[in-house]
Amino acid sequence: MNYLKVKIVRGMAIGMLAGWLLGSCSSSYSLVGVEGGRVAITRQYDNHSDAEAFNILRPYQQKVDSIMSPVIGHSAMSMSAFRPESPLSNLIADVLRQAGETAVGKPVDVAVMNMGGIRNAMPEGEITFGTIYEIAPFENALCVLTMDGATLEELFKQIASVHGEGLSGATLQIDEQGHLLEARVNGRPVEAKKVYTVATIDYLAEGNDKMDAFRNAQSKLFPKDALLRSLLLDYVKKCEQKGQFVSSQVEGRIKVNASN
Repeated sequence: MNYLKVKIVRGMAIGMLAGWLLGSCSSSYSLVGVEGGRVAITRQYDNHSDAEAFNILRPYQQKVDSIMSPVIGHSAMSMSAFRPESPLSNLIADVLRQAGETAVGKPVDVAVMNMGGIRNAMPEGEITFGTIYEIAPFENALCVLTMDGATLEELFKQIASVHGEGLSGATLQIDEQGHLLEARVNGRPVEAKKVYTVATIDYLAEGNDKMDAFRNAQSKLFPKDALLRSLLLDYVKKCEQKGQFVSSQVEGRIKVNASN
């Protein structure tokens, strides 16, 4: 038997032995649950950094920094996302609505952005590529839908039930328990049989994040090359070209009526 055959036979024997050992071993332990959460990556992890690992990662860090650090615009204020309505969620919903109108070549009635998809705040002052990537780190893309007024009102009820999401083109009045009291689109009551055009992200268009009403849309259009992140980058760059600071504010798009 030559050397190659010896290696093959020996390898087979070792593999069979390992399989027998693994198959014959059993454990009295079983998985009873899984818990998840967020772990903040802060400077505390730099106190005892691994020098060898740091040296390996240094070239990649330099490459990433060169891409993410260039300044592309400026913000007039610090903006974050919170319910029922916030400057940053209003801004992103407005950007989606404008992008939707460009994509379909006609007015878009409403735009919706979920608070959970906005992953960081926009600081006052310089806006970099990294700023936008931190705000919109997911590969979410624009989707433009059509739906009748009855479906749209159901969507508004679902938004009210979680006490607000990013909204453009509509105003809602809700109570403290999360019930929809009134909904208006462009200042007018929602008409049950009228067809409305709605811009959002593909993740929500599939009915995720407690917005099941999107599944009942009459039509869905997914424009090419329309990632949310790219839309935000383009918006900031256009503001900078015009000499404008990025700005947004709470406008009363979602009002909570206090209980008597």
